[in-house]
Amino acid sequence: MNVLYVFIEEEKHHYILNKYLEIFGENSDKKFLKYRKWQDAQLSVLGRILLKYGLSKYYDINDFKINVSNNGKPFLQDHQIYFNISHSKNLVVCAISEFPVGIDVEFSNYGIDYLEFCDQMTKNELLRIQESENHVESFFNYWTEKESLIKANGMGLQIPLKSFEICNHQTCISNVKYFIKKLDIHKEYHCCIAAEKDLSTVFINVKKVNIGEL
Repeated sequence: MNVLYVFIEEEKHHYILNKYLEIFGENSDKKFLKYRKWQDAQLSVLGRILLKYGLSKYYDINDFKINVSNNGKPFLQDHQIYFNISHSKNLVVCAISEFPVGIDVEFSNYGIDYLEFCDQMTKNELLRIQESENHVESFFNYWTEKESLIKANGMGLQIPLKSFEICNHQTCISNVKYFIKKLDIHKEYHCCIAAEKDLSTVFINVKKVNIGEL
């Protein structure tokens, strides 16, 4: 599995937009142009460019088409390679694998009130957060774990976060067993991946990519 991540850069914004059109063509989806903030536009574009970079570098795939499942999860057409993209604050991350995977990254916002989300937690999850030394860190560990799991499952928000509980880095959703693993990407961010495959047996190549490499 390969996990690539990149930080947005304002001075490279026009370069990135031009690169996007160069890679995907003038008729490609230009939804990023609707964003009012350059940060949001670049986050959206970099996810696709990271995927393009990773597929070419690690899987020798240079031409691909992305379709969307009935549940709204993007997938590669005609390739048995899977991907998932997430972004938060100034960071974009893309996981590419030979099996379905979900990834989530969150900026550690210490101004957040985790109690606003307690109705989405089980009693045990809320108790673990409340008994931890750092409530915010514990909350974001919980949140990235849950988000990566529902992304790996592919059903998205149709699955209530409160409907399953994680124990020993694994859980079951709709009678399917899933495994999770925390990734230490940056001290200000929490990141987690999830899959049906036992991730403790999987080599995960984590690589920071500079915009100039893309």
